[in-house]
Amino acid sequence: MTGPVPTQVNLVVRDIATSLAFYQLLGWTAEPTGPHVEFAFPGGFTVELDEVESVGRWNSGSPPQQPGSGVVGTRVGSRAEVDALWQKITEAGYESRQAPFDAFWGSRYAIVADPDGHQIGLMSPADDAHRHWPPQPAPNA
Repeated sequence: MTGPVPTQVNLVVRDIATSLAFYQLLGWTAEPTGPHVEFAFPGGFTVELDEVESVGRWNSGSPPQQPGSGVVGTRVGSRAEVDALWQKITEAGYESRQAPFDAFWGSRYAIVADPDGHQIGLMSPADDAHRHWPPQPAPNA
């Protein structure tokens, strides 16, 4: 397969502790990092939980988040590919929810919306040289 590969789903939750307890009943294990939890699975697929107030750290252009909403994350090959694919999609008339930026976890990241408003994240491999802490709100879309 070439092109963006689905690698994660971000779920917006009301309370990390309550959600973590539920997913642990499924046998998923992870350690919470503040208002965020990441469950890693074989093959590199992840399910990430974010509390409503933490979504602005990685998606400034999202519509108001409600528990139960989220983003389907896709991996592209490089930082440049994030920018190029975001530009191709937005020039074709689709909505940008988050312009490309260097995210605190070290990836280049952007979000676009499909015709029905489902959010699709475009993410490069993480690079330690681009990590920064603490997370700041994502720049305006």
